[in-house]
Amino acid sequence: QVQLVESGGGLVQAGGSLRLSCAASGRTFSSYAMGWFRQAPGKEREFVAAMSWSGVSTYYADSVKGRFTISRDNAKNTLYLQMNSLKPEDTAVYYCAAGSKYGLGYQDKYDDWGQGTQVTVSS
Repeated sequence: QVQLVESGGGLVQAGGSLRLSCAASGRTFSSYAMGWFRQAPGKEREFVAAMSWSGVSTYYADSVKGRFTISRDNAKNTLYLQMNSLKPEDTAVYYCAAGSKYGLGYQDKYDDWGQGTQVTVSS
């Protein structure tokens, strides 16, 4: 099991940028595939981005492709999500998740989840 703590959320104007971080502890971070998901008020949690354990493979939801970038620093046990050109519809609680296999956008492939960080984009 790996423990995950997200940070970096906040309030930003449309068109702005934020970088989310997800600090991992517990088992070896570098052996886990990682993902970012989000949940807007009144909506189901949805996939945002995923990265393989090595960082070589990435996968994005169409809604964020070209605006968001997932990355990881295995030496620091940290996952990142750089979010640019933010839109009001990006407002949500953002969660990071870890899985023993590269789960792409399938939530049931991820075993451990953080508590989330709020991102609010004003128009």
